[in-house]
Amino acid sequence: MTRPAAAAASPAANAPRALPTQDTLPRRFSDFTTMGDALDYAASGTRGFNFHDARGNLSHPYSYCALRTDVLACAYRLIAHGIKPQDRIALVAETGVEFAQMFFGVIYAGAWPVPLPLPTSFGGKESYIDQLSVQLQSCDPKILFYPSELAEMAGEAARANGVEGIAFEDFIARAAAPCALPSASTDDIAYLQYSSGSTRFPHGVAVTHKALLSNLAAHSHGMQVQESDRCISWLPWYHDMGLVGCFLSPVANQVTVDYLKTEDFARRPLAWLDLISRNEGTSISYSPTFGYDICARRMSSQTKASERFDLSRWRLAGNGADMIRPDVMQSFVDAFADAGFSPSAFLPSYGLAEATLAVTIMPPGEGIVVELVEETDLSGGDAAEGRPQRYRAIVNCGKPVLGMQIEIREEDGGPLPEGQIGKVWTTG
Repeated sequence: MTRPAAAAASPAANAPRALPTQDTLPRRFSDFTTMGDALDYAASGTRGFNFHDARGNLSHPYSYCALRTDVLACAYRLIAHGIKPQDRIALVAETGVEFAQMFFGVIYAGAWPVPLPLPTSFGGKESYIDQLSVQLQSCDPKILFYPSELAEMAGEAARANGVEGIAFEDFIARAAAPCALPSASTDDIAYLQYSSGSTRFPHGVAVTHKALLSNLAAHSHGMQVQESDRCISWLPWYHDMGLVGCFLSPVANQVTVDYLKTEDFARRPLAWLDLISRNEGTSISYSPTFGYDICARRMSSQTKASERFDLSRWRLAGNGADMIRPDVMQSFVDAFADAGFSPSAFLPSYGLAEATLAVTIMPPGEGIVVELVEETDLSGGDAAEGRPQRYRAIVNCGKPVLGMQIEIREEDGGPLPEGQIGKVWTTG
């Protein structure tokens, strides 16, 4: 299809240049001993992170090579500050270079990074301080690092819980004297991740290097990652789909990423689709159902999607992190088919922080497949005599990723046959 004129516009002569999709570095699918080894390897290539501003313009290309240089400096600073292996370091997870270098810097120093959430638009100051306080009490970190613009709230939470609070920018400005770094093994803890809280209050999950890299390899094989693929993401780094799927996985699989901050997506959601349209190669981009819903609703019925977007190269449109609603996904197809979006690009998946990220994934190219389930079966009740049957469309989330096993069991732990409703048990 014809590319929209806006998407084909060349950058200004003095504008930063985006990091490339393709590289001569042979791709390795997360077959490393530790996440530090993964970054060491990725840094020998030319790929990396491209950070964009609120309007989707490239603001900061950040190669994996530059990231590793900054990570080493952060690790030296942490050790000089007295941080020891297995210390917990809390980090407010803002999408940007500061969090990226601090997260890996903590790993290189042998400590355990703990990503914590940003404040939400619907919560007030006290609510955010309370939220941070609960998680600080839970993970008991030596330091809480945060963006300088959150110094008032995050600093208050740190003081209230006897934790040292430091702004990213202040710490990164310190001198960094090289020193010996501790070695890590594959069974060491890489980081602590709080669960999403979809079924109960968020709780911490300790993720080892082995578990992380095994899951990243399984996910990349399940997606059949190609040389032409590029990741585009607005997902927050404090949620496993953003942190693992769109931050750690690209490093471990040497994929370039284009980032839009979550709050910028919330203000201008169609900027996400602009980034996908501008990608000359194939795109991998994930979103919960509500992200697709917002974009479909923002498109005016008076506007042709093809006049602004070219989504014909969007190879994998991942779905996950919330209930996948077939009606919403159909609305997205209706809104953007004119721009070349193919419904076969949808990639339903199921995951949870306790499994690092991915548990199941649909084979690429199969799109949304639904099964009709009687509503009383879902509720566990008995249909009232004479009541007409009511069915709900449930999206098939695919097959277990490599190395993962799944069983559906009864309340007492007994296994159930195919097609029965029960509790999901996973191991891998």
